[in-house]
Amino acid sequence: MSNKKLLLLAGDFTEDYETMVPFQALTMLGYEVHTVCPDKKAGDTVKTAIHDFEGDQTYTEKPGHNFALNYDFDRVNVDDYVGLVIPGGRAPEYLRLNPRVVEIVQQFNTANKPIASVCHGAQLLAAAGVLQGRECSAYPACGPDVKLAGGTYMDIPVDQAHTQGNLVTAPAWPAHPAWLAAFVKLLGAKITL
Repeated sequence: MSNKKLLLLAGDFTEDYETMVPFQALTMLGYEVHTVCPDKKAGDTVKTAIHDFEGDQTYTEKPGHNFALNYDFDRVNVDDYVGLVIPGGRAPEYLRLNPRVVEIVQQFNTANKPIASVCHGAQLLAAAGVLQGRECSAYPACGPDVKLAGGTYMDIPVDQAHTQGNLVTAPAWPAHPAWLAAFVKLLGAKITL
């Protein structure tokens, strides 16, 4: 599978677990995962944030790790990739303002390539206009974004994932087992023990 490339869009204050775990898991499966961020190059880092559910009205945020990017954003060519990963956190607020990022998401969707989005990643899907008539799960605070973009917000348990067509979405990092399994299935990979 070493010739199978995935693209992971990151930005400062991307959710730590939603960035590192998919990167590590997909790399372990043999995918070459290019991690990129606008205005940054391979070797640069983005700051991550750790979001947790501690009984407050919304998640809490603590500093996470510095996540090393391994590919230059300016070199991204959607034709080179079989799928796209969009982590959550606060990064999608920033990423959706970049026209090239929005174009990348649109190109993956138009090509019907698998897209895995978790948590606040739905903000980027909404900004790219790919949710019209689609079902999408996300962090509950992003439900209005999904609806305003013409989608149907799927209010599912925090440890579950939802798949419709080429799109697999989940509310937050507790869904990693279900979310990543669904994404790998969309990619056509089979895991056997």
